[in-house]
Amino acid sequence: MKVLVISVHPDDETLGCGGTILKHNELGDELYWLIITKADASLGFSDEFLLKRREQIKKVCKRYGFKKMHELSLLTTKLHTIDFSDLIQAISKVINEVKPEIIYMNNRSDIHTDHQVAAKAIMSCTKSFRYPFIKKILMYECISETEIAPALPENLFIPNVYSDITEFIDKKMEIMKMYESEVQEPPLPRSLDNIRALARYRGSSCGVDYAEAFMLLRERF
Repeated sequence: MKVLVISVHPDDETLGCGGTILKHNELGDELYWLIITKADASLGFSDEFLLKRREQIKKVCKRYGFKKMHELSLLTTKLHTIDFSDLIQAISKVINEVKPEIIYMNNRSDIHTDHQVAAKAIMSCTKSFRYPFIKKILMYECISETEIAPALPENLFIPNVYSDITEFIDKKMEIMKMYESEVQEPPLPRSLDNIRALARYRGSSCGVDYAEAFMLLRERF
């Protein structure tokens, strides 16, 4: 089984489906990672931060067992300034190369504009009549992005698929720690306590200790 995990920003994959990625790896599935944006000195990031981020991404990639990592290297926080057709073309190129059967992607209504733009483009890149090899598309939630979206009906994240990650929760937390600059202190949302608490809450919804929740966009048997 070929699996493509899409991160608008590095760390999205761990927050949203880190335990599920580890599960796919244990099952022997073929894992691929697409990172859409990057930090850059032109946006005020220090050379030290950029160097650390590169090392973090390499370590995370190895820890998950991704067969290949694709990077579009578009500027973070600036996706809304890019020609939409160019974004679609770049994502489509990766999808056509990997030919995944399962895709994990960011939630389309997260508060972060990058997530919104990328999700819209990804959905354009996964039409069934153009990409018949795709069997399942799942949107994941990112704590501090998904739950903070305005409380409007069209922004609701309504999970209908749950992945039992009880066996992998500790490894997920260890990988999240690699993203040092992204981990916050309680009670802020991206604290390790809150990330674990969300997994605990999602687990309670499906009768297991820890789980990750998804919205199923499409499935073909």
